[in-house]
Amino acid sequence: MKRVFIFIIFLFIVLGVSAQMTVSGILDSTVSMNVGAGDSPAFSYGIEEFANIRFQSRIRDKATVHGAVNLIAASGIHAFPLTGIGMSFSSENFISVIELERLYFRLRGEHVDIDGGLFRLPFGYGQVWGSSDFLNPKNPLKPDARPRAILGTALTWYPIDELKLLCFYSAPREPLSIKGEGSFFGLSMDRHWDNASLQGLYSFETPSDNFKFGIHRAGFSLKADIEIGFVIDALYTYNHEEKFSIDGLSFSIGADYSFFDGDLIVLAEYLYNGKTSSTAEGFGGNFKNNHYLYTGFTWIFDSFTNMNIALISSFDEISFTPFISVNHDLFQGAVLTFTVQTPFDLDSFSRVNLSAKLRLRF
Repeated sequence: MKRVFIFIIFLFIVLGVSAQMTVSGILDSTVSMNVGAGDSPAFSYGIEEFANIRFQSRIRDKATVHGAVNLIAASGIHAFPLTGIGMSFSSENFISVIELERLYFRLRGEHVDIDGGLFRLPFGYGQVWGSSDFLNPKNPLKPDARPRAILGTALTWYPIDELKLLCFYSAPREPLSIKGEGSFFGLSMDRHWDNASLQGLYSFETPSDNFKFGIHRAGFSLKADIEIGFVIDALYTYNHEEKFSIDGLSFSIGADYSFFDGDLIVLAEYLYNGKTSSTAEGFGGNFKNNHYLYTGFTWIFDSFTNMNIALISSFDEISFTPFISVNHDLFQGAVLTFTVQTPFDLDSFSRVNLSAKLRLRF
């Protein structure tokens, strides 16, 4: 408990020493309920209070320092994922966590930027699956989740306005690695045109106990706006202990289109998930089957209310996860969201998850 107070006091001291520092963030208040069937509990619930506090400070016109901290208090079904995360402790009726989310600097030059610390390093243009985003893969079941950061550095060069060249280093996934086993080095290139963008990516993961010769990853991502929004995202993973095979490929292709003057937006994105690819379970991703399809519909009722209906389908085992969310702006900076999610397959119906969340932006 003492270390928590020390951390909070230190944070406020840091926030107060710079007149140029800005602070912003979100506060989410969530109540969830699960109604189960079969092997699932007949009833379970949870409460969570989540704050993401972000701060930024400029150092003249040449540098900025960025940081973000997650503050979480939860009970019930929301408390289980928090055990062992960040700076956590238990009280009588909740578990609380203080977690450092971002902490990095950015040096700006006329054509070159340098980032270093704990920061986000995204790749690919895919909206749902994130085949190229191997360092911090997406989870379509949690579209509002802010992607995790990596500890490393990146140098970005802009030779012309429409071209970006990036080289990066990321520390190993295993934080106690003292010899650098499993570190990531890589290069990427982004080229932009009026209606299209192309990204190429290569990364090498240094040898470790699991992969004696290291791991190579290479791929590309393409997006274009040609009446419809079109995207392709592909990354191939290769290590010398395996032969070249389709198992190393993660490939997604999708499109979105709007109807009725933009009131209805339709999004569909297919994923092929190879068994040893970037999106595969056990290799950095979240998926165990080969074929997935995401289909989503967003209906905008007015300036304050919209509804999202989505379905994630897996064709290998014929399973489905539909979810519906309704979002309503109570006033500027305050959004109330109701969500229903129900995973099931041909043989079973496991549970229904209901949640209500109030998000305040400050």
